Amino acid sequence: MATLATATEKKGQMSADEKPERKPQRARVDDKFKIFCGTANEPLCDEVCAFLGLTRGQALVTRFRDGEAYVQIQENVRGCDVFLMQPTCQPVDQHLMELLLMMDALKRASARRITAVIPYYGYARQDRKDKPRVPISSKLVADLLTTAGADRALVVDLHAPQLQGFFNIPVDHLFASPVLVDHFKRLNLPNLTVVSPDAGGVERARFFAKKMDAALAIVDKRRVEMNVAEVMHVIGDVHGRTCLVIDDLIDTAGTLVKTASALLENGAREVYACASHAVLSGPAVENIAKSCIAEVVVTNTIPLSEAARQEPKIKVLSIAGLIGRAIQSIHEETSVSKLFL
Repeated sequence: MATLATATEKKGQMSADEKPERKPQRARVDDKFKIFCGTANEPLCDEVCAFLGLTRGQALVTRFRDGEAYVQIQENVRGCDVFLMQPTCQPVDQHLMELLLMMDALKRASARRITAVIPYYGYARQDRKDKPRVPISSKLVADLLTTAGADRALVVDLHAPQLQGFFNIPVDHLFASPVLVDHFKRLNLPNLTVVSPDAGGVERARFFAKKMDAALAIVDKRRVEMNVAEVMHVIGDVHGRTCLVIDDLIDTAGTLVKTASALLENGAREVYACASHAVLSGPAVENIAKSCIAEVVVTNTIPLSEAARQEPKIKVLSIAGLIGRAIQSIHEETSVSKLFL
C-alpha cells in the first residue's frame, strides 16, 4: 500500500488505447509524492489515486471508547510532498478533528510540504458577523488548519470566494463547473436559462451561463431564519424556458424547492438543478423527491447517503479527475488555472 503504482509509468509500457487525459504521467517514479485521506470520503481519494497512478498512503484512523480520535501515519513521509484529502462534511467536527490530527502527525513525521485537500470546506457559511456576539467560524477553521501544519490548501467551490483571504497560506480554489457544464451540454436542454437562487450566487451563475451560451435569471429571496428562506420574486424572463438552478451546495433543499416552484409559477417549462456539494441534511432527499424538479445533479465531494443514492432524481458526477489534475499541477509546480481555460 505504501509504494507508488508503476504500471503506467515504466518506460515504454503505455498501451495504445490508454487516454493521456485520463492518466497523467510522470517522467519517473516519485516516491516523495504521497496522498493520504481521513475517513470522510475514502472512495473519492481512491478515485484520485487511481487517476494519478498512485496507491493511497497508509494511515490508521480510529477512536478510543470515549470517542476521542487516534491517528497514526503508517509509512515514512520524511521529505515528502504530501496531500491530505478530507472534506469536512457530516459529522463535521469529527472529520475536521481527524484532518487536524493527521496534519499534525505528518508535520511531526517531517513531511516536506503538506497540502490540505478539502473538497468540501465546512463552516464556510459562517464567514462574517451578521449578528451580535457570533464567531467568524470559517476564519477560525482556516487558522486551525495552518496551525496544525498545512503549508497550502486545495478547496472546491467555496461558499464565497473571498474566504481565500482568511488563510495565511496559498489557496488553490477549484470549481466543479467544468464537470457540470460538460454534463448539461450533453443533455442539450432547449431554451436554457441559468438561474441564481440568490444575489450572492450571481457571479457563479453568470459564468455558467456564459459557458452554456444561455440566458441568466435571478431569484430574489429573503431568509427568515437559519435553513429557512422565503422566495420573493424572479428577476428575468423564464416564461416557456428550461431553467437550470445552480448553487454551491444543497443543504435541506428547502430553498431549492421553493425556487423551482417560483420559476414554474412564472411560466418556466421545466426546472433542473445542480450544485457542487450535496450536503443533503434532514429532509433534503424527501424534499427533492416530492418536488417539481426534473433532475438534481451534484458531485461526489461529499459521499451520499443510501437514500440519496437510491433517489432517481439525484445524479452524481465525479470530480476525481479535476482534483487529480490539480494535485499533479501543484506537485509539479505548474499552473492550476489552466484547468479552467
